[in-house]
This record gives sequence, C-alpha cells and structure tokens, in this order.
Amino acid sequence: MENLAVILPLIITVVAVLLGVLVIWLAVKLMWKVAEPNEALIISGLTRGTLESTDGMDFKIVTGKGALVVPGLQTVRTLSLTLNETELKVSCVTSQGIQVVVEGVVIYKIGDAPAFIANAARRFLGQQPKMESQVYNVFEGHLRSIIGSMTVEEIIRERDKLASQVRGASGVEMEKLGLVVDSLQIKDLQDPTGYIQNIAKPHIAQVKMEARIAEATRNREAAEREAEAAAQIADAQSVSAIKQSVAQANAERARANAAQAGPLADATARQQVVVQETEVAKLEADREEQKLQTTIRKPADAKAYAQRTEAEAQKAADISAAEARAKRTELEAQANARRVEVEAQANATAAAATAGATRVTGEAEAAATKARGDAAASAIKAKALAEAEGIKARGEALESNQDAVIAQQLAENMPAIVAAAAEPFGHVDQLTVLNGADGVNSMVGGIITQAGSFLPRLSTALKNGQGHAKQQPKQPGA
Repeated sequence: MENLAVILPLIITVVAVLLGVLVIWLAVKLMWKVAEPNEALIISGLTRGTLESTDGMDFKIVTGKGALVVPGLQTVRTLSLTLNETELKVSCVTSQGIQVVVEGVVIYKIGDAPAFIANAARRFLGQQPKMESQVYNVFEGHLRSIIGSMTVEEIIRERDKLASQVRGASGVEMEKLGLVVDSLQIKDLQDPTGYIQNIAKPHIAQVKMEARIAEATRNREAAEREAEAAAQIADAQSVSAIKQSVAQANAERARANAAQAGPLADATARQQVVVQETEVAKLEADREEQKLQTTIRKPADAKAYAQRTEAEAQKAADISAAEARAKRTELEAQANARRVEVEAQANATAAAATAGATRVTGEAEAAATKARGDAAASAIKAKALAEAEGIKARGEALESNQDAVIAQQLAENMPAIVAAAAEPFGHVDQLTVLNGADGVNSMVGGIITQAGSFLPRLSTALKNGQGHAKQQPKQPGA
C-alpha cells in the first residue's frame, strides 16, 4: 500500500502532463494556418504591431508559409492566386468609320507582390467572380479607344501591335485592381459590313487565277512528264533490246572463240616460237656481223689503207727521184760540155803559142774546131742521155702514177692553153660587157670553163701518146 501511495501521484502527474501536451497540440493545430502555393492568407483582427503586418495595412498577408491565428481575436480568409480567363467580344469602329467586332481572350491573375495582393484583397476578397466583369470593362474601353485610331488593314496586319497597345493602356488600371495580365490574344476580327471580304476579293481573284494557272501549268508539266516517261520507257526498251542483242552476239562470239581457242592457241604458240627463232637468228647474224667486222673487215681496211698510203708515198718518192736524176744528168752534161770547151780553148791557146804564127794558127783553129766539135758532140750526147734518163723516169712514173705526170704536164702548159682559149678575143676591135664587174667575171669564167673543157681531151691525148711512146721500140744508138 505504501508503494501504491508513492507511485499513484507520479502516474497522475505524467497523465496530466500528457493531457496538457495533447491539449496544447490540438490548440496549436486548430490555430495554425498554412497558405497553399497558389493562395494567400488574409489575416485580420489583432495584427497591428506584428512583424507580418504591412506598413499602412490593418491586416496581414501570408503566402507560402504558415501563421498562428487566434480564434476570436483574428480572422483568416484565403485569396486565390490562380490564373483567370475573360473572353472579349467588343464592337468597335475604326478610323475609317467601319464597324468591326473584335474577339479576344485575356489571361490574368492576382499579382504575387504584397501590394497587388492587398489591392485585390480590398476589392475582391470574398467576391472573386466579380473580377471577370471588371477586367472585361477595363479592356473593352481601351480596345475601343485604340481601334478607333487604326484602320482595318492595320488591325489585320498588326494584331500583335494592337494587343501590346491595349495591354500598355490597361496596365495602370489593372495594377490598381491588383491584377497582372499574363496574355492578351486577338482571336478574330468580324466585319458585319463586308469590308474585309471586299478587300480580300481582288486578292482572292488573283489567287484563284494563279491557282488556275498553276493547275494548268501542273497539268502541262504532268503531260510533258508523262510523255518524257513514255519516251524514256521506249528508250529503255530499245536499249534493253540492244543490250540483249549485244549480249547474244557476245555469247555467240564467245562460243565461236571457245571453238577456235584450241587451234588459235596452237597457231599463236607456233607464231611465238617462229618469232623467237627469228629473233635468235637475227641476234646470231648480228653477232657474226660484229665478229666479221672486228676480225676481218677492219684489219683488211687497215691493211689496205696502209698499203695505199705506202704506194702513194713510194710513188711520190719515185717521181721525185726520177726528176732529181734527170736534173742531175742535165747538169752533169752541161758541166762536161763547159769543161771540154775550156780544155779545147786552153789547148788551142797553147798550140798557138808554140807553133808558128801561120801553122800554129791553122793548127790551133783546126784543134779548136775539133775541140768545139768534140765538146758539142759531148754536150749533145750528154743532153741526149739526160733526155733519155728523163723519158725513162717519166715512163717509170707513168707506170706507177700516170695521172700525176699528166696533171704536171697540164699545169706546165696551162698558160698556153688559156691563151689559146682566149685567142678569138684578140681579133675583136670593140667588146661590150654588160652588168659591169659581174659581166667581166662571167666572161672570164666562160673562158676558163672553155679551157677546162679541153683538159679531159688533152689528158686523154697525153695518155694515148705516152702509151704509144712506151710501146715503140728504142732505136739503136738513140
């Protein structure tokens, strides 16, 4: 019992505390109000002097958080911050005096700033459906005012400009109402008088005409395309037939080539063998030609050239030696003749000195005459021997090089030959030469040419004479 008396007060205290906490929690729950994201709490009553109250306001605005509301002392109401929509259908008159009906829609809401919420709370708290009519009236007046300064064409072309001007003109009034315009759209423009329709008629006619022209053009192009397609089909069929024919011809040619492949391959192989053998024969012939050129022809040419050079040198040496012998013989004969003549004179003088005048003189004359005869005979004999030696040398030279001897004789007698060719001009009293120096040169050249034309005949005659002289036998004692 004593334990129970001790525990019972403790239990009662705990229960009382729990009950107090529960009561406080229920009271706080009933007094604590939380604002939704799309609404604002308007708390009126005992609010002046609190932190949440706005300067100049006798109520408190709570958005996005909670607030403690004391029942009996404070009242809390909600103001929706969601979007609202108002349909517009306003009859207006343009600057042209034309009546039009403008249809649009205004999307608006209460502004998020405390001033906008306060204005809207003062005007629409508990009466939010009235906002639609207020907004309609505001936009109706401004829409009529702005359309009255515009033409129908401007309204049609510049709807965005119209909406912007209406929003700008109604902005101050909407702010006083605590509202913000999110969007203003001009949906339609009705024309009871038919002005817009009449404006569109020329354009419609133009469009219809262009449509008909375009349709005709498309029909024409379609017909052309169809014709082109048909032509292309025909071309394709023709090409296909040609290709088939070509393919068939190629197939036939391939079969024929296949049939001829064996014999053709054999013939080609034989032809290649013949070609190779021909090339080998050509190479062997070239090799033999090179070998002949190297081993036989070039040495033979070199030997023939050496022999020819040696013969020409020997011939020149023989001619020179013969001429030298002839000249030496002639000089010796002249020297012998002078020596004999001198000896004869000396003998004659000595005989004259020892003999008597008459006898001695006769004898001396006789001796001198004899001596002169002997000297003359010796000179004639020496000259004859020299001429014989010269003839013999010329004969030997003729045998070795007849042309050289004849050429030397022609050169020695060339002045006489040219004089004989020019002899007809000696009987000409007056000679007229045309073209000046060129004429003289031509004339002289003709003379030399005429003289030159005699040279072959003279050369032939000399050859014949030399041969004839060679064939005649020598006379005894010559």
